[in-house]
Amino acid sequence: MLEIRWHSRAGQGAVTGAKGLSDILAAEGKYVQAFSVYGAEKRGAPMNAYNRVSNERIIDHSKAMIPDYVLVIDPSLAFGDITYDTKPSTKYIITTHMSKQELIEKAPALKGKEVYVVDCIKISLDSIGRAIPNTPMLGALMKVSNLFGIEEFKSAIAKVLKKFPKNVIEGNLKAIHTAYNEVN
Repeated sequence: MLEIRWHSRAGQGAVTGAKGLSDILAAEGKYVQAFSVYGAEKRGAPMNAYNRVSNERIIDHSKAMIPDYVLVIDPSLAFGDITYDTKPSTKYIITTHMSKQELIEKAPALKGKEVYVVDCIKISLDSIGRAIPNTPMLGALMKVSNLFGIEEFKSAIAKVLKKFPKNVIEGNLKAIHTAYNEVN
């Protein structure tokens, strides 16, 4: 089973990103879960969202997991405890303007971990016009995980976003593509 934990602040789109990813994977015949845990339930409060993906029925409905991927879409959260309940092979994708080396120096808990960085906030501002970094993070996840090729994923996410105006869909597709190419 593939498990993903999102670290975000309420309002940055982690719940929507987790649900969108699950919709896409369910359409591919996978069993999926997407859920979230909020603290203060107000915009800007730290929160977590989660995905589980499997080829078999998922009977575990607890929030406890040991994720394969930790996605951090608010840069400030990278300096908190994001490495709890992980395994040695867990991959971390973190939105930041810093280089990977700078980030690891300032967040020593990441030392020795498989870390990828991409500036999802800047990408979303440039592509969408708002700091909603969830779709760029999904683009970075596609590159790191190889769950989908970029064009296949963009086609699938466009179906999920179909309720939005054309310019919003195009901006999100651009953000996904940019993050896919810039994550390192």
